[in-house]
Amino acid sequence: MKHADIIQTLDLEQKCALLSGGTVFDTRALPGKNVPSITLSDGPNGVRKQAGAADHLGLNPSVPATCFPTSATVANSWDPALGEAVGEAMGEEAAAQEVSVLLGPGLNIKRSPLCGRNFEYFSEDPYLAGKMAAGYVRGIQKNGIAACPKHFAVNSQELRRMASDSIVDERTLREIYLTGFEIVVKEAKPKTIMSSYNLINGTYANENAHLLKDILRKDWGFEGAVVTDWGGSNDHALGVKNGSTLEMPFPGDDSVRELMKAVESGKISEADVDARLDELLELVLDTKAAVEAAPRTFDADAHHALARRAAGESIVLLKNEGGILPLKAGEKVAVIGDFAKTPRYQGAGSSAVNSIKVDSFLDCLTESGLVSAGYAQGFERQGKANDTLKQEAVALAQNANVVLLCMGLDEIKESEGIDRSNMKLAQSQLDLLAAVAAVNPNVIVLLSAGSSLETEWLRDCKALVYGCLGGQAGAGALVDVLTGAVCPSGKLAETWVNGYDDSPVKDHFAGEGRTVQYREGLYVGYRYFETAGKPVAFPFGYGLSYTTFAYSGLKAAADGVTLTVTNTGRCAGAEIVQLYVAKPDAKIFRPAQELKGFAKVWLEAGESKTVTIPLDDKAFRYWNITTDGWEVEGGKYLIRVGASSDDICLTGEITVLGTGAPNPYQSVELPHYRTGEVTQVSDEEFAALLGRPIPEDKIKIDRNMTLGELGHGRSPLGWIVAAVLGQLLRRSIQRGKPDLNILFQYNMPLRALAKMTNGAISMGMVDGIVMEAQGFWIIGLLRVIVEAVKNIVLNAQMENRLKNS
Repeated sequence: MKHADIIQTLDLEQKCALLSGGTVFDTRALPGKNVPSITLSDGPNGVRKQAGAADHLGLNPSVPATCFPTSATVANSWDPALGEAVGEAMGEEAAAQEVSVLLGPGLNIKRSPLCGRNFEYFSEDPYLAGKMAAGYVRGIQKNGIAACPKHFAVNSQELRRMASDSIVDERTLREIYLTGFEIVVKEAKPKTIMSSYNLINGTYANENAHLLKDILRKDWGFEGAVVTDWGGSNDHALGVKNGSTLEMPFPGDDSVRELMKAVESGKISEADVDARLDELLELVLDTKAAVEAAPRTFDADAHHALARRAAGESIVLLKNEGGILPLKAGEKVAVIGDFAKTPRYQGAGSSAVNSIKVDSFLDCLTESGLVSAGYAQGFERQGKANDTLKQEAVALAQNANVVLLCMGLDEIKESEGIDRSNMKLAQSQLDLLAAVAAVNPNVIVLLSAGSSLETEWLRDCKALVYGCLGGQAGAGALVDVLTGAVCPSGKLAETWVNGYDDSPVKDHFAGEGRTVQYREGLYVGYRYFETAGKPVAFPFGYGLSYTTFAYSGLKAAADGVTLTVTNTGRCAGAEIVQLYVAKPDAKIFRPAQELKGFAKVWLEAGESKTVTIPLDDKAFRYWNITTDGWEVEGGKYLIRVGASSDDICLTGEITVLGTGAPNPYQSVELPHYRTGEVTQVSDEEFAALLGRPIPEDKIKIDRNMTLGELGHGRSPLGWIVAAVLGQLLRRSIQRGKPDLNILFQYNMPLRALAKMTNGAISMGMVDGIVMEAQGFWIIGLLRVIVEAVKNIVLNAQMENRLKNS
């Protein structure tokens, strides 16, 4: 124990008080015991430290900071070093604002293209996500503050995110949903990690001993602090017992009393409390010293330039018919689309940054060397049809050589708290594209969206430039690519399907029930489409360039490969070399191929370089549910190297020594998992994969009933609350602006009332509300009143004791 000298001076109440927040974003201080407070702040793509009254959703203004491209954007660079540079800049800004813990990056797997928070996450592939996130963590922590990768784990949707139960088999859990976190923990050593809201196989992540103790701390050797997501604590005592360090935000003193009672009753031990307290003190004292030593200023212009470089190196050129790009100097262009004037450059929710400055495409175009024929709005941002705007745009398009049409998803389509209803662009934008293309075929679409889309409209444009969500300098980066100042080198970090109906998770994503069945198992993203032989619009790892590359001289071994890459074109550029491992004769079912290495190589025109890509301990392993460990199936493996998962240029064969473990599926009927055709998995087959019955899925009237579910209760008051929230939510969606507060409340379980109200509501009061919902109307209300009075008295007494300690 590192801080026994402090811990031994504290009584039980003081110890327990330190294990929950003191404010929305600050830990609790005990000045008389030499325990300071530190500040935590959102930070997946920029620091969001609130200037006034703090709230976890970012509803109130925050201190200006650089808004870097989102994680979904930078993932398309396939460059962990770039992620590290962005992380270092964010860490510098955090320290300058006296923030000790930056809550990010997010690296949850993009299981479904409809997850409303995909813009915050890197990839559908755990290896790519882990490597990119590790770069961010190394950068953030360079000056001594802490990164906090999130959300640990199996957190793939926004609907019911605080009370949904992810039902997943152990092999899929390990290989798909935990491998990225494993890479981050082992390679970047984050000082903190954030537990997710959801349950995993029936147990909340924040109190899940298998997740936090067996895997995170024992298997991976994590020694840092686990922080709850805001309001993500269910049973605080079990969380402390099983490895959760800090409950956030300020849940009130009722949480302290709950923890003390658990120790006094023997539910947990004081040693459990001391272990978590030691982790917290290490985090607080270490990062506090780093913040105090850091300068209070940073070079905003340099960070803006870095944001522009990061956006430029992450842009993906998806179509370039006839080599229409890059545009020549003096080209007469018409600029159309609302996003050209008011850029869509980040997602909505707690990650939203109060940007120091934001470049617009129209402003950046003035310095491009291109000649503007004018600008037309073209469409209303939230999708309402407007024929006048469309006709103005069509008229403008006829007076230019090239049309630059800025399209994308609006803010309501991509937001924390709500999943997308479909993968489509607004019909008004598609109608505009078709109308413009009819009068001017030289249409270049500049696309702003944090996740994949259906692209049946691709025929109406000659070029498609995917800027994703490029941050405050993203508009300038688009101009750089259009003019050839930057040769596009980004490649997709997620598969783009032809339509949502092709997704393997379409029948088991974001349903109304409490359980979410991960029936597709290992077959997420390209793993499904390639194994099942399903066509896609754009494959994983795909992206065009203004130059061309040739691959040659592959030499493959069990510990890595070398090859030569040559720039065979006329301009300098970068190629992302991707290494996939396949075992066509596998006895243990597995995807057709899996990404196990990559490298980004920069080459002048005509230049050749030798590229080395190592194969690590994750290259051939699989999780064996019989031995409860990582095993290797021996035999021949194909090493496949190429420009995308669908464009393999070189193939080698190696022989790998196996561990000789028994086949865990020898006598198990899993026909669809063997073929990858996982859209037809029956209840019986999924239960066989799980190794247990599928849990029952029904709404229960308990602490974890959401406010939006109160209509299923037996209380007229509950019916009214659910109806009002539902109406407010629908109105905010119709207005085209997500009301994050309503979204959060609608999906919030009753227990969170005791965690998110700064101590105003106790868990005893929540239990009274539950009784009310169960139909005990008078008794329930009386209990709420009695518990409210008791809470006020006990809180005042405890705060007085802590203040004088």
